[in-house]
Amino acid sequence: MEFEKIKELIKLVDSSSLAFFELQSGNDHIKMDKSLVRGVADNTSNLVSTSSSPVISKEKVENAVVEKEEIVVTEKETVIDDKDISVITAPMVGTFYSSASPESKPFVEIGGTVSKGKVICIIEAMKLMNEIESEFNGTIVERLVNDGDMVEYGQPLFKIKEV
Repeated sequence: MEFEKIKELIKLVDSSSLAFFELQSGNDHIKMDKSLVRGVADNTSNLVSTSSSPVISKEKVENAVVEKEEIVVTEKETVIDDKDISVITAPMVGTFYSSASPESKPFVEIGGTVSKGKVICIIEAMKLMNEIESEFNGTIVERLVNDGDMVEYGQPLFKIKEV
């Protein structure tokens, strides 16, 4: 991908309300994430890289800020022995919150009982707070994500033992 096109993409993403942008075109692969703290950019060596071209330094990109982020993904092997255990999954992509505000109690706690239709968490998507309701009657066995985690569509959020 040409350097001028990369600069143009950076400017477009920077001026948009997008928090994350990823582009794969042929052998080129670009990721931009604005959800990181911007103040860190001045003190770090930030890089833009594509898989088919050499790394381009921050100075060459002029005033645009692209932050390098390393993501470590660990897979947790889950074995469900009990046939009464069900999994509640995220119905959308967004940020997971277990309570209405940082000061308030979580909607549900491990060991707590829930009924179908009870609000169990909030997923923030595009600045909208979406209440997620339980699909089952039962007891919360495990919460699989932490407050503030980004969740994907279909990602397991809770394990619940149905009654």
